[in-house]
Amino acid sequence: MSENEWSEWFDFNQELISRIPQVPGVYMMHKNMKILFIGGSENMKKSIEVDKSKECISKASRFRYKKDIDYEKSKNELIIDYKKRHEGKYPECMK
Repeated sequence: MSENEWSEWFDFNQELISRIPQVPGVYMMHKNMKILFIGGSENMKKSIEVDKSKECISKASRFRYKKDIDYEKSKNELIIDYKKRHEGKYPECMK
């Protein structure tokens, strides 16, 4: 997988989370095709490990990610795009 290329959607379980690279990037979690959370971090694997224990995010069924050195900018663009398509609202776990 190259820079700025999204992974496929993976089941949100410990085995697949353990395969996430420890690199900068952005990620999304969803349940029933509804985005719950959009995140970005210097270390995606570490951040997803922390996020999965949060009550709302723990309900996610799938996740995807992409390596991105400029993760903060990309995360903000993803959130802006989400809000444009959802009447100005944030994803459920970001309220």
